[in-house]
This record gives sequence, C-alpha cells and structure tokens, in this order.
Amino acid sequence: MKKYLILLLTMFCLFSYAKETKITIRAKAKDAKFIGSSLGGAYVIIRNKINNTILAEGKTSGSTGNTDLIMKAPKHRESSIADDTTGKFLATLHIDEPTFVSIEVFSPFNHKQAQAKVSTEIWVIPGKDILGDGIILEIPGFIIDILKPRTHQYIALNSISGKPFQIQANIVMMCGCVIDKGGVWDSDKFETKAIINKDGKLISETSLSLISTNLFEGSVSISSPGNYEIFVYAFDPKTGNTGVDKINYVIY
Repeated sequence: MKKYLILLLTMFCLFSYAKETKITIRAKAKDAKFIGSSLGGAYVIIRNKINNTILAEGKTSGSTGNTDLIMKAPKHRESSIADDTTGKFLATLHIDEPTFVSIEVFSPFNHKQAQAKVSTEIWVIPGKDILGDGIILEIPGFIIDILKPRTHQYIALNSISGKPFQIQANIVMMCGCVIDKGGVWDSDKFETKAIINKDGKLISETSLSLISTNLFEGSVSISSPGNYEIFVYAFDPKTGNTGVDKINYVIY
C-alpha cells in the first residue's frame, strides 16, 4: 500500500510540473508545396534525444498550401508561407524542463519507393509553443511510378520484335503537385530519362517526353531475350532535385 501511494504521489508531482507545449511540424517538398492529406500525409515522430522516448507522433494533414504565397510571393524575414489550412502535424508535448528533441519526418508516407527521411534537432522549453509556420522540414525528390512495362512482367520477344518498346512513367513533385508543359513545374525544365540494363549491363538510354499532365513516355528497341532492368529518373538541373524508380522485367 505504501509503495502504491508513493507511485501515485510521484505521478502527481510529474503531472503537476509538466507543462503542455505545442509544436507545429510541416513537411515541404523541395521547390514545391507542403505535404498534406491529398498525398496521405507525412509521418512525424518527435523523440526525447537523451533516452529516445517518443513524445509525440502522427501524420500531417491539411492542404498543400497557397501556390502564389509559397512559389511566387517575395520572401521577407518574418513573412509566412503557410496559412490556416496548410498541411501540418500539431504535436502536444508534456515536459517539465527544457528538453532536447529530435524531429523525424518520413514522406511521402504512402509511396515507399519515393520515401525520404528528414530530421532535425531542437530545444523545446516548457510552455513555449512553436506555432505559425512552425518547424518546416524540406523533402527532396520526385515521386516516380513506372507504369509500362510492369514489375516482373514476362514479355514474348516475338510480340515486340521490330516494334518500339514503350516505356511510360507517372512523375509528380513530392507534394503531389502536377508537372505540365509551361506550368509552375514546367516539364521542359526537367530532364526525364530511362536507363535500360540487360543481364546487368547497360544497353540503352532514352529521353521521356510529356504526353499529358504528369505522364511521360519514350521507347527503345529490344532485340534479344534476357533479364531487363529499367531506371526512370527526373532531374532538375536548376535545383538539383532528383527522383528515381526502377523495375525488373523479362523478355523471353
């Protein structure tokens, strides 16, 4: 009974001294907008850096934000690039002393082949909320999904002999923002290519061209059976932003 009372007293003291402290965490795609509900969110984990205890975790939700505000408006020292609807994770910590924390963001959460982990470390002071734009972590890359050929597809050589072998991929920014000709994210300013290996050796490279919003296509000639591998990449020479997807297929 005495031990039980001591435990209750300890818990009461800890709860009494701990202060509720709120932190806004946002994930922003490199050279693009915020990751919110439309892409399934970014997953956030906040840990006590000393003992690795998870203090809060959850997914960002909300919109990708205001395009003009994020991509076009001049930026000043205290200017904000987020509004009330912009995607975020609002963490509530209960701490009783200044605490050094790590913040990890995994994004895009629902697209594992493109997922990146970005992290930072900060001191959090009890009762001192970090709101507004909050802590913004930048997520590099492109989300690329190879659509043709399909993963581990078996293709008869006689069905493609003498014909262009089609390669098709869907490519979007890491926030899900669209890529289009002449758009905010202009397809003409990105390098998009497919690299084809056969039995572990490079045999061909070909450029992919935009055929409709987010959809890129190209073709190569294939003349022999084997185990094939395709890399599709997007590269922005101005920002250094890069994304890759790869699959394997078989020609028999």
